[in-house]
Amino acid sequence: MAPLGRRLAFMLRALRHRDYRLFFAGQLISLCGTWMTIIATGWLVYRLTGSALLLGVVTFVGQIPVLFLGPFAGLLADRVDQRRALVVLQTLSMVQSFALAALTLAGHPTIGALIALNLVQGIITALDIPTRQAFLVHMIEDRDDLGNAIALNSSMFNAARIAGPALGAVVIAAVGEGWCFFLDGCSFLAVIGAFLLMTPRRPVKPTARRGVKEDFLDGWHTVARRGPIRRIICLLALVSLLGAPYLTLMPIFARSILEGDAHTLGLLMGASGAGAFLGAAWLAGRRSVLGLGLVIPCAAGIFALSIIGFAWSRTLWVSLLFLFVGGGGLMIQMAASNTILQTIVEDERRGRVMSFYMVAVIGMAPFGSLIMGSLSEQIGASLTITLGAVLCGLAAARFFTGLEELRAAVRPIYRRIGILPEARTATEAASRLSFEARD
Repeated sequence: MAPLGRRLAFMLRALRHRDYRLFFAGQLISLCGTWMTIIATGWLVYRLTGSALLLGVVTFVGQIPVLFLGPFAGLLADRVDQRRALVVLQTLSMVQSFALAALTLAGHPTIGALIALNLVQGIITALDIPTRQAFLVHMIEDRDDLGNAIALNSSMFNAARIAGPALGAVVIAAVGEGWCFFLDGCSFLAVIGAFLLMTPRRPVKPTARRGVKEDFLDGWHTVARRGPIRRIICLLALVSLLGAPYLTLMPIFARSILEGDAHTLGLLMGASGAGAFLGAAWLAGRRSVLGLGLVIPCAAGIFALSIIGFAWSRTLWVSLLFLFVGGGGLMIQMAASNTILQTIVEDERRGRVMSFYMVAVIGMAPFGSLIMGSLSEQIGASLTITLGAVLCGLAAARFFTGLEELRAAVRPIYRRIGILPEARTATEAASRLSFEARD
């Protein structure tokens, strides 16, 4: 038991930091509420309209603000007191959830109102995510634990992704979608309280007040120039555009293809979340960021193959299995990408770079949801998902062929920040000189 206990303690080592423990507990409760709202919104829209296209539209308006506001939100995150900003943003999210609950419980949920409220939440999310990503480093006193904290964040997200839809399905079946929205609003109190109780030990130093244009262009050039950041973000963007929106069509598979109900939808969402949770737990047990470059395309390829299998399954347990594997692949790719980016980017540019990460992960998804919702009405949901997954697989293969160039680009950064020991660097140099001498 002792080795197992040590292994578990190692996997949870970021929790030894007080502020991160507060964040972890509060965010876990809040995310369960968020996933209840996600499943309730999709079920409500499909129940009211029976339209795959409108499912895509509602998801689209909730995510599109990230694309347009994301880069500017990152600029703001580098300039403000991030903790105070997060308290304000989480409070606004709580108000939005209560408004959605009031509308639904009053018996007047219309597609127009759902679209408007989803748009409001999308704007809040666009401002919240890069601020939260940039603030993460200030909750961790030992930078060596940063990668573990990112992996635990992913584990937390997917634990909520398992519990939230399952609880949401029970609430929907018992009392309706409106109470899911109400419980989500209440859940924000936990994370707001966590931020208020924090005492960050690492000072949050906003970036120097240059012009907005100069700061924005500096962040853009950091992401756009040839190198590991651009490679990672481009693959994320393509998978988010063509692969991840399979979640938008989940109500169709649950109700029309697998001939189930809200409980079936909860099982499907939970299976994907369970796989993602275990994938994130595997990342949490890794000792170093080294080797994650190879993990990224392999995980993306596994995700693509699994989603193709899910698209053509007509048996519930087979669908659950494919979603379990695919959820793990998708989460490992995204969390590994996040870990590398957080490791190699400078603190003063963190908010801006992570805002482009957010644009890639979330900002591209609304277009994918709109495309998949529209295309599935023309050629069917199964073929639509298959086409997207095939293109994701091809992109993963292209990333794999450029691994050596990626490694060459990140090695100097890893050496500078101490991930690659000087002894190893010296050994590599000696070996290279010896080889050249023989030539």
